[in-house]
This record gives sequence, C-alpha cells and structure tokens, in this order.
Amino acid sequence: MKKTIILLALVLISSIGFAQNGPKIVFTAKDNTIDYGTVKKTDDGSRDFNFTNTGNAPLIITNVLSTCGCTVPTRPNEPIMPGKTGKITVKYNMALGPIRKTITVESNAINYDGGRVALKIKGDVTAN
Repeated sequence: MKKTIILLALVLISSIGFAQNGPKIVFTAKDNTIDYGTVKKTDDGSRDFNFTNTGNAPLIITNVLSTCGCTVPTRPNEPIMPGKTGKITVKYNMALGPIRKTITVESNAINYDGGRVALKIKGDVTAN
C-alpha cells in the first residue's frame, strides 16, 4: 500500500512538472479560415483574424508570411499579454476568380508545433 501511494505521488508530481507553460494562440475563426463568400471586385479585400493569448506568458508574433504577393498580412508589433486579444489583418487584391490562399503565422506559441500556424482565406471574386 505504501509503495502504491508513493508511486501515485510521483506520477502526480511528474504530471504537474510537464504542464505546458507559455503563450498559447487561439483564433476565433472556425478552422482558422475566413470565408469571403462571393464578393465583388470593389470590396476592399481586408479581413481580420482575431485571436486570444490563452497562455500564461506574452505571445510574440515574429512573422506572418503569405503564399503570394496578392495577399498582404499585417501582424501586431507588440507582445500580446496573457488573456488579451490581437488581430492579424489580411488584405487580398481582389483578383477575379476563386480565392484560396494560406498565411503562415510564426510565433512563440506552445500550442502549435514550432509556433507555426496556418491560416486560410477562401471565397470567390466576381466583377459585379
């Protein structure tokens, strides 16, 4: 019985030690995707990916990359403190046709492998 209690105590202490501490980024967009839907070419093409730092350390967005020059992302320059929100603005050039683009966010978030998160935009741009 004594060995069981000691073993249980060691397991409990070990699991507490492995609890992840650090910044965590959680986006409000479902599946980290913004659907523009069917939009007109006259739309300004700007959309926001809102997120919250649900961790216990400042979140630092180090870089935001686009798959092409037709999509321009803008990142926050200041750290996002625990419990606070931020946004990454994406501006698409509204070229006619389908929208299927990926934006990669690089950060110190511990809830994504290497702190890299893929965001997606989709939709369809029409002339009128």
